[in-house]
Amino acid sequence: TVWLEFRRVLFRSIALHLERERDALLVQATTAAFVTDQEEQEKMEEEAVVTLAEQRRSLAAASAALRGATTNNNNIIRDNKGESEQIKDYANAQYYGTVSIGNPPQSFQVIFDTGSSNLWVPKKGCTHCGNPFFGQKSKYNHESSQTYKEDGKDFEIMYGSGSVSGFFSFDQVILADDLTIQSQRFAEVQDAGGLGMAYSLGKFDGILGLGFSSISVDGTTPVFENAIKQHVVDQPVFSFFLGDDGPGELTFGGYDPAKFSGDLTYVKLSSATYWEINLDSISSGSYKSAPNADGKPITAIVDSGTSLIAGPKKDVRELAAAVGAKPNIVGEYTIDCEKVDDIPDVEFTIDGKTYKIPGPNTVIKAANTCLFAFMGVDFGSPLAPQWILGDVFMRQYYTVFNYLDRSEERRV
Repeated sequence: TVWLEFRRVLFRSIALHLERERDALLVQATTAAFVTDQEEQEKMEEEAVVTLAEQRRSLAAASAALRGATTNNNNIIRDNKGESEQIKDYANAQYYGTVSIGNPPQSFQVIFDTGSSNLWVPKKGCTHCGNPFFGQKSKYNHESSQTYKEDGKDFEIMYGSGSVSGFFSFDQVILADDLTIQSQRFAEVQDAGGLGMAYSLGKFDGILGLGFSSISVDGTTPVFENAIKQHVVDQPVFSFFLGDDGPGELTFGGYDPAKFSGDLTYVKLSSATYWEINLDSISSGSYKSAPNADGKPITAIVDSGTSLIAGPKKDVRELAAAVGAKPNIVGEYTIDCEKVDDIPDVEFTIDGKTYKIPGPNTVIKAANTCLFAFMGVDFGSPLAPQWILGDVFMRQYYTVFNYLDRSEERRV
């Protein structure tokens, strides 16, 4: 059926996204591997610490000035809800919302992606950017914007099947109703061929990265970091509530306590590149993850731009077998739809606290197919995270991302 074909194309796009994560992390690993001289390595580490400290002081100063904000030890104002916008849900596989660029504003549907850090949208005249019959895309026209400023430097992101390329520009960006960031550097994409048919079939025009500047193409300051520096938001946090076959919400500068019960649980980041944390273990049925042989913690990134949960191939294979899922010829795992209610919970233990995903919630249904929402991916580098906790995880837990304190908090 058309839906089944779309599902296959869509999940191939997820695989390409995971390859992008892997390639970016391997670049970091390769760069680190070239530093063989101990004194040079120590010098680089010291410079990195100084740079990070300066960045934190700059953001802290901006945060302290945000509309007279008063914060607690976790840099979160408990009674401030920030400003929110609706996140649309397409088949529990794509989550996207609206961003406006320019003056007068030009609106675009973007994936708000915590797994990347750049903002890009297609430009007028873009090739491989939808077609007249389906998947039409809104396109940016800088000639129509009074606040556009030229940059012109080349922009390119590599994907598994090709690249997305264009050039950088500056313009104002509006989040939610009226959170206006001035002179934001972003990319006008003139060829999106690297995304393939998944882009044409998808509901989004571009991507707005919510990661850190350390993984931003050409060191571009991310949109939310500029929102903090320009005192646009009340707090240096943003929060996701993902819908389940229904609309969700993304809050900038705070969070919405009406979206969860109880207290938020604070989790410190292990790396301020992606939103990376340490996992104690993953378990379900007879499966339980083994500790790393080198004694280092199991790592994961919390990624709103990935639909599934990804982990090492060996672990995902064993986990799938433990819940009764079987591999198919394209590397996915499916399960008998009549047995979905019998799937055991999958438990992630993080900093001593267990986060459960009910068994039936680990399945994505498409027509008569029940897909186990875990994908095996080996990143191939000791510096790369081992797991990606995508939308399947974030649908279950309200998640607050604290940009200044380099942490994230979550609650059902």
